[in-house]
Amino acid sequence: MIAVLPVRDGRLPAGAEATVAEADGRVVVVGERAHDAAASIGVEVRELRVCEAGPFAPASWAAGLAALLADEPVIVLPGAPDGRDLAGRLAGALGRPCYAWCTEVSATRAVMTRHEGVVSVAVPIDGPVVATLVPRPMGVAATGSLPAPSDHELPRAAARDATILGVDDARPAELDLRDAERIVAGGVGLGAAEEFAMLAAVAEGLGASVGATRPIADRGIVGHERQIGTTGVTVDPTLYVAFGISGAVQHTAGLGSPARIVAVNTDAACPMMAMADLAVVADAAATLQALSRRLAATS
Repeated sequence: MIAVLPVRDGRLPAGAEATVAEADGRVVVVGERAHDAAASIGVEVRELRVCEAGPFAPASWAAGLAALLADEPVIVLPGAPDGRDLAGRLAGALGRPCYAWCTEVSATRAVMTRHEGVVSVAVPIDGPVVATLVPRPMGVAATGSLPAPSDHELPRAAARDATILGVDDARPAELDLRDAERIVAGGVGLGAAEEFAMLAAVAEGLGASVGATRPIADRGIVGHERQIGTTGVTVDPTLYVAFGISGAVQHTAGLGSPARIVAVNTDAACPMMAMADLAVVADAAATLQALSRRLAATS
C-alpha cells in the first residue's frame, strides 16, 4: 500500500500524516513545491517519492501517476478536497474502483463511513483499489529525519483539466469544520441559544468558524455538523478558542494539534485550561460580550 499526497504551494493537505501512517510510511508527494511539503511530514516515512508537478491539475496528474503507480495494489489519499478530486481521476485512469471516505484501509479490507459517520461498512479488498481516508489529526511525533527522496517526473499525458476563472473566498460560517483554520467554540459553560448567536457573530468578526461540544449539539442549539469530538467532527485548526468548555476527553480527542489554544472558563483547573496557551479565568458569556463590543467598536 502507498499514500499519495497532493500538495499546493508546499503545504500538506489535511489528514496527510494519518494517510502516510495508514500506508506504513510509503508515500508519494506530488504538486507544487513538493519537496518542501515532504520535508514537513511529521510521522515515520520509510519510502519517499517526490514529483514536482506545478499547480494542482488532477486530470494530468492522474494520467502521470497511473503510469508511476500501476503496480501498487492499494493507493490511499487523504479525504481532503484535493485528495478527493485526485482519487476519482486516478481510479478512472487505472481502471479500478474508488472506496471513498474510509476510516481504515489495509491490504485486505476497507472500512467506509456513511450517513455522517453513523454507519460503518466493511468491504473486502480483493483487487487493486484507490481509497480516500477520512481526514484526522495524527499524534505521532516526528522522527527528525526523512529518507532520501527519489525524484520522479510525471509522464506527460494528454489530459484536460478544468480552467479556473476565479476563486471566491469561502465564508468561515459555511466551511466544513475539518477545513477551518480558525474555530471559536462553545460548551455548556457558555450558555444557551442567545449566547451562541453572539458566538456566531464574534466568529464572523474574527474570520472563524463556529464549533461546539456534544451537549450543545444534542440540545439543538447548533447542528451536529458543528460538533467537535469522538462522535463528531475531527478538526486541526491553527487557532482554537474555547468558551465555557471543560475539556472532556470526548471533545479534546477531536481537536488535533492547534498551533494556539485560548480557553475561557471559571474553572481554572479544568482540562481545557491546562491545554491552553492562554487561559482566561472568567465567565465565558461575559467575556464573549466584551469581545463582541470590542469588535463592534473597531469595525
